[in-house]
Amino acid sequence: MFADWPLLSLVIWTPIVGGVLVLLAGDRAPDGARRLALVVSLLTFLLSVPLWTEFDASTWRMQFEEFVPWVTTYNINYHLGVDGLSMPLILLTTFVTVLVVIAGWEVIQYRVAQYMAAFLIMEGIMVGVFAALDAMLFYIFFEAMLIPMYLVIGVWGGPRRVYASIKFFLYTFLGSVFMLVSLIWMYGQSGSFEILDLHKLPLGMTAQVLIFLSFLAAFAVKVPMWPVHTWLPDAHVEAPTGGSVILAAIMLKIGGYGFLRFSLPVTPDASAELTWLIVLMSLVAVVYIGFVALVQSDMKKLIAYSSIAHMGFVTLAFFIPFYILRNTGDTAGSTLAVQGGMVQMISHGFVSAALFLCVGVLYDRLHSREISTYGGVVNVMPVFAAFFVLFAMANTGLPGTSGFVGEFMVILASIKANFWIAFLAATTLIIGAAYTLWLVKRVVFGEVRSEKVAALDDLNGREFLILGLLALMVLAIGLWPAPLIHVMEVSIDHLIEHAMVSKL
Repeated sequence: MFADWPLLSLVIWTPIVGGVLVLLAGDRAPDGARRLALVVSLLTFLLSVPLWTEFDASTWRMQFEEFVPWVTTYNINYHLGVDGLSMPLILLTTFVTVLVVIAGWEVIQYRVAQYMAAFLIMEGIMVGVFAALDAMLFYIFFEAMLIPMYLVIGVWGGPRRVYASIKFFLYTFLGSVFMLVSLIWMYGQSGSFEILDLHKLPLGMTAQVLIFLSFLAAFAVKVPMWPVHTWLPDAHVEAPTGGSVILAAIMLKIGGYGFLRFSLPVTPDASAELTWLIVLMSLVAVVYIGFVALVQSDMKKLIAYSSIAHMGFVTLAFFIPFYILRNTGDTAGSTLAVQGGMVQMISHGFVSAALFLCVGVLYDRLHSREISTYGGVVNVMPVFAAFFVLFAMANTGLPGTSGFVGEFMVILASIKANFWIAFLAATTLIIGAAYTLWLVKRVVFGEVRSEKVAALDDLNGREFLILGLLALMVLAIGLWPAPLIHVMEVSIDHLIEHAMVSKL
């Protein structure tokens, strides 16, 4: 039914055009801007659903392809398509954006139209990143999404919003410059910016190492990996709730996606040679950053450091296959690792979004993110407390929640590579439980310690809807991950098969 539809272009440009219309509406009618933004975000999500329902999971080839020559002089094309790696991330983007629009409905009273427009435009750009099959188109989308997020933090953020927004922009922009240089150099060698052509480009070891490091500079900042992670806690603390949700749920995933789409297939030999570096950086993120989260007094900062630790699991999963194949030759273990990393990315998208929205619920009432402000919340907000505890348990990797599935798969695969790597990775289950349960204990349980907490109102209908939808997704993936794993399995098999073939 949808075979002849330019679905990907519709999912990219509907929110961008809708965002411009919301912007043109201005603040003369803020309720109208809110309603229009909700309609556009819902329409975008509905347009993205056929990408899942019509997806052929039996092939690794790109689907829903669109090709239009763009800058013919330099062979740059408007080329879109999705496979099992990118399609779930597009669905995650369109789903979470709807929730962000609803979450800002009553909270944002200042420049409402501009706020809603920024998120709609950002949604279309992020979908473009996941759908781009031309490297220059990918780079343009990759850089363009910084602008609306920079404005969201800088305009609607906290007291140190200017510092946080500039730090965010400089870190992420400077890392990407190295990637641009590599893409232009590879164009000079191949005459093409097609990503699939770059996968086949023969490269010597020196060239591969330099290109790999340039990709690492771009994607490590985006994940973010230790030690280039310091912009994230500042950005999260100062960003409004919606900005934190999009940062954690979608933007961090673009770094992980970049490793799969570029680093592994374009530079397979350098990836294998420098796996030790990525594994080291990932394990430091899992262990050290977990301990950093444990000492935080600000709820947002704690969840931000938690995100860095969980994304360390993702980067570990994407590079551990080189160790597995080197030690055992087990391709099934390699597939399990990358599948676990992908499931972890999707799961973290829902769980981190839910946790930041929970913090937003409390902040909207008391205008404080300090853990010491709260205590005994369950006594006055029992429904909220139930949701908060569920998402906290998912964050610790409790079986039955989405947080368990990806982490368990990655640890299981890591054992095939090296026991000590698996052991250090598994410490996240202990450290993660420590900082998350410590947060829950101090905020949710105990006696009500202040009159302000005693006067809190429980969730309203809008907040219940948002957290309820996220709870359904967290439980659905936790109890039945098979559909998600199925759509990405063949694409991951092909990626591993390609990445394990030397170009030397």
